[in-house]
Amino acid sequence: MSGIKIISKNKRASYDYFLEDSFEAGLVLRGTEVKSLRGGKCTMGEAYCSIDERHEVWVHQLKIPPYEFGTYANHDETRKRKLLLNQLEISQIEKSLATKGQTLVPTKIYFKGSKVKIEIALAKGKKLYDKRDATAKKDIERKLRQGKFE
Repeated sequence: MSGIKIISKNKRASYDYFLEDSFEAGLVLRGTEVKSLRGGKCTMGEAYCSIDERHEVWVHQLKIPPYEFGTYANHDETRKRKLLLNQLEISQIEKSLATKGQTLVPTKIYFKGSKVKIEIALAKGKKLYDKRDATAKKDIERKLRQGKFE
């Protein structure tokens, strides 16, 4: 079995959302995008997913910088990219998105063997007080680990 090499994680997603179900999807990429990802370059901070009328899942605002040794065939940095999921998963996601407050966010992009995979999660938005609770818990855990709790 081939290993997994994580390229980028969306830390902002777990801060802004309660992550529920997650799905692994393939990603339709161009050659220069894969070469740029092999260099470990990717930003997921503002990325989001959508489903169009043809029942295809797309990821938007996933920033893969242009390959530095690329030529005229280099890719657009923030173009929308198609995700590869089976029809059962797409219908399950569509049913969940029909629920109020649900959204689809990418959480992680990684190599699984030689293939580029992306993990997407169904998420529900956090309120401001939920975010404050999460940061307070992280602070307490950090102090406990360091032995600096009073």
